[in-house]
Amino acid sequence: MGMLKFEVPSTLPIEDAKKRVEALLGYWNRKYGITSSWNGLKAQMKGKAVGVTIDGNLEVQSSRIAGEASDPGMLLRGQAQKYLTRKFAEYLDANRSLDEIQRSED
Repeated sequence: MGMLKFEVPSTLPIEDAKKRVEALLGYWNRKYGITSSWNGLKAQMKGKAVGVTIDGNLEVQSSRIAGEASDPGMLLRGQAQKYLTRKFAEYLDANRSLDEIQRSED
């Protein structure tokens, strides 16, 4: 099976961007049981969400978050791409504090 690539721009300092991506991965862990492990600015993700196997990686870079995840197939590809892009953009929004973003998830 192929991989679904994603890329989301970020204007945050790299350490702030990493902290927010860690928070997003924590949210996915609590909500879906997706596990993640970090090595520097790179993370691996594994698990299953709404019946779809997740196996992916990402890297926090100076101006973007880039990564790839297992392709859920033709029927769900567009929805998965939109969801990933929306969630990363939400967590990387420099106009909102991380606390504000996390409060809206509850």
